Amino acid sequence: MVDVIVVGGGIIGLTAAVRLHERGADVALWSADDELDTVSAVAAAVWYPTRTAFDPRVLAWATATYTKFVQQAADGVPGVLVRETRNLERGEPAGEPWWAAAAGDVRVADAPAPWTRELRFRAPLTEMATYLPWLRRQLPVVVRRRVSSLDEALAEAPVVVNATGLAAGALCDDPAVHPVRGQIAIVANPGITVSVRDVGETYVHPRRADVVLGGTYQENDTNLTPDPATRDAIIARCVALVPELAGAPLLGERVGLRPARHGGPRVEVEQRPGGRIVHAYGHGGAGMTLSWGCADEVASLVLGD
Repeated sequence: MVDVIVVGGGIIGLTAAVRLHERGADVALWSADDELDTVSAVAAAVWYPTRTAFDPRVLAWATATYTKFVQQAADGVPGVLVRETRNLERGEPAGEPWWAAAAGDVRVADAPAPWTRELRFRAPLTEMATYLPWLRRQLPVVVRRRVSSLDEALAEAPVVVNATGLAAGALCDDPAVHPVRGQIAIVANPGITVSVRDVGETYVHPRRADVVLGGTYQENDTNLTPDPATRDAIIARCVALVPELAGAPLLGERVGLRPARHGGPRVEVEQRPGGRIVHAYGHGGAGMTLSWGCADEVASLVLGD
């Protein structure tokens, strides 16, 4: 037996397991899939609480995560970058966004029509193909296992962390959990280093060798096949936003199902006859953005401090 089993091998599960291990817990991670086959591996993985409503806990998670990723970038953790970012907003400006306190120095600038203003800040970015395997390597025990009930894990540990993402809907009989389809295109990087986001679903996120272009936000659509017309529309929107992308070779296209939840993420303790379950799911497209702060809270709930 171990102290705790974390079920789920995406960014939320991996980060929670690493934090628990760092704090001295005897932890095992169970994952149905390799980390590079999870939806986290599809994500553009840029710090920004997209489609996440304000909540004091969410702000605290976002702040802690921002700080952690900036430190990891400074420490040379594989796959972690910090990029200058431009957010182009439409509609009547509504004052400082709720997440600005987490991002430090957020500057406001004028923007040409159809935008009404531009927000500039520095944002961490993780190259998931590198970063997720690095996280896994920090863990002493990783087991490839798919569960049909969380009680399977409770039979082998007194505490279970439920970081199963979209699968939590069935495992917890939670109707608030639902998929949100996201399609992206990946092109060769022509030399750009600034992330640009037309607030909504158009974004340009440069990594070291390539650029992630997005995207879509299609609720309750579970089609995992990339649509060519959607891809072409994404590329056209992104080239209009960043003309330097014109002619950049297409390297790939991917689709993922964000694990969204009406009402926001569920992070709380459930007592069962076999032990305790700490739920940590429903982060939607903000898993990377909330990962380390959420892991801190999960660890406190597990360890009782």
